[in-house]
Amino acid sequence: MLFNTFFGGKCLMSGPTSGLILLKLVWRMSLPRPNFASRYLGILLICLLFNSCSGSADEDSKRAGQKQARTETGNTRSNRNLPEIAGTRTEPRTDIEVMEEKSILFNGRLKRYFSLIQFKAVLGEPDSSKLLGEVEPCTNIFQEADGSIDPQTRYLFKNGSRFENAQDRVAVDQINFMYGDYLVFNDITLNRHTTLAELKRLFPQAGKRVGLMEVAGSGKLQVMQLREDENNQSDGHINIFFKQGKLYSLQWWFPC
Repeated sequence: MLFNTFFGGKCLMSGPTSGLILLKLVWRMSLPRPNFASRYLGILLICLLFNSCSGSADEDSKRAGQKQARTETGNTRSNRNLPEIAGTRTEPRTDIEVMEEKSILFNGRLKRYFSLIQFKAVLGEPDSSKLLGEVEPCTNIFQEADGSIDPQTRYLFKNGSRFENAQDRVAVDQINFMYGDYLVFNDITLNRHTTLAELKRLFPQAGKRVGLMEVAGSGKLQVMQLREDENNQSDGHINIFFKQGKLYSLQWWFPC
């Protein structure tokens, strides 16, 4: 405090040489005074000077450490936002084809959205179910008018495919083609026997940009992306996955 007052807040004793010179000057200033109290004040001043320099260095070190910690935290947040898809572009495109909901039929009979009664009539009872609260997905399909989610909203699982169910409403979320489920798109049947080459002919622009994606439980799969609508009103897209060159699964993807 005293040191900062006399020297404008800057520690002059930053090096060993300057520190010795300063000590010598202060000591000499106290020598002509025979009074013991004066010498005592001179020694006290030396101690204050050392304490001020030490405190200043500690503060500088602390500030540097805090700055480094903030930088490292910022880098960690940035890394979490890195795209997971290799070989494809993540920004919206207008040159790839569209698979609109009105053009598809799940198992040739159901639109993407239907009732729970229709689910049971066409598919039977679900193999299993799980509340969304247990899974905690970052996005979901059905929301209330105020943006909240009914706590009883759940996933229904049937033949490896996944559906979202809120009260009497059901929507297809992911299709697994490996156990018999299929999709009819513009009167063309897509199933586990459909090849990547066939879909490249059906969607030539999207077929030029087939990439790779790491899928939990399935490893790295080839993926083709389609738009959901002609006007790009949706922020999401459709991922179509291939395993060993054959149609494997389809997912409606939406950003968190």
